[in-house]
Amino acid sequence: MSSPLSNAPLVLITGASSGIGQALAWRYYQAGYRLAMVARRSTVMHAWAQAQGMDDNRYAIYVADVADQDQIIAACAQCLQQQGLPDVVVANAGVSYGIDTAEREDLDVMAQTYATNVIGMAATFHAFVRPMQARGSGKLVGIASVAGIRGLPGHGAYCASKAAVISYCESLRVELQRSGVQVVTICPGFVATPLTSHNRYGMPFLMQPEAFADKAFGVIAKARSYAVIPWQMGWVARLLRCLPNALYDRALANRPRKHRHREQVHELPPGQD
Repeated sequence: MSSPLSNAPLVLITGASSGIGQALAWRYYQAGYRLAMVARRSTVMHAWAQAQGMDDNRYAIYVADVADQDQIIAACAQCLQQQGLPDVVVANAGVSYGIDTAEREDLDVMAQTYATNVIGMAATFHAFVRPMQARGSGKLVGIASVAGIRGLPGHGAYCASKAAVISYCESLRVELQRSGVQVVTICPGFVATPLTSHNRYGMPFLMQPEAFADKAFGVIAKARSYAVIPWQMGWVARLLRCLPNALYDRALANRPRKHRHREQVHELPPGQD
């Protein structure tokens, strides 16, 4: 006979060692879910889980760099074998660096950003699409960004990658619409994470990770196809989208740029900008 614990729903979250991913993991744990947490830093995740007093039987940790397709696919396969098919998969892991297209090395940074933010998301979903289709249920959640709605100066790699995430998730949603598998796209505004701590520009409506996680949990539970969190940033994004290019260009002409990769004071963990 299966135990009540084995019947608890399961959520897999990438980028679970900090920021949004960690906050989502705790929110789902509080809701009674079993956790499959994926990140590069297993020691950090183990220490955090123990500090939170988590039941060892309710979580598992998988080490993978989502930018490496083979690593993340293997981690997802391990989850299927050890914990079963998740009810919810949250592809959250991401990186964010400023770039200067005139600099050759920044093209490599752009490729890394795409490998993590876009290809890594697709690779995360890959292992679960057919099993979820066969079961007739499941939720695939892509964490995009308001930055994917319109380009920001010096932030081309991140903005372009998150625009790709939005379009990719929409394509996947339509593909799976009759299968019982639901695709949810969430666009965070500014959330206080390790990646935003170095930003040198204003961050309106800045949220704490726990507040964001609570809102995101509700959006996912309702299987909303698309949501901007907080809602105020949704209106800001709509207004920016409607601005004529000349006005938009003028408004952002003097905006400070994101730090380039080599300007970072230390390597930043996967997380969300």
